[in-house]
Amino acid sequence: MSNHLIHTHDTPAIEHLARQAVAELPQEFRDHLGDVVFRVQDFAGTEMLHAVGLTDPWGLLGLYHGRPFGQRSIWSSGDMPSIISLFRRPLLAECQRRGVTLGAMITHVVVHEVGHHFGLSDDDMHAIEDEA
Repeated sequence: MSNHLIHTHDTPAIEHLARQAVAELPQEFRDHLGDVVFRVQDFAGTEMLHAVGLTDPWGLLGLYHGRPFGQRSIWSSGDMPSIISLFRRPLLAECQRRGVTLGAMITHVVVHEVGHHFGLSDDDMHAIEDEA
């Protein structure tokens, strides 16, 4: 897999689970994720929080930053790669709160953020989840 994973703290379990979640996606999605960078850090920074209208760093589990796949063109070749950030401490807290495994939570967040990469809105993804 050509995806990159950058981590700001030693988080091998989250790194492994994120790679596993991507590997389980259908091939037609994985084919378009080669330039997406995955980043694991303890919390979202202030700018990230404000970008999604939040102030509490415990309230953000993951974040997609970049130009959605369907909005790219040959003219965007100089753009920075898209980034999917995973926030370790809120992820762990949310697992405990919901009583789910870390793997299930990371898969949920990775799939959600990959959805943003393909241009889906939060409402689109909630509708898809409700149908499933």
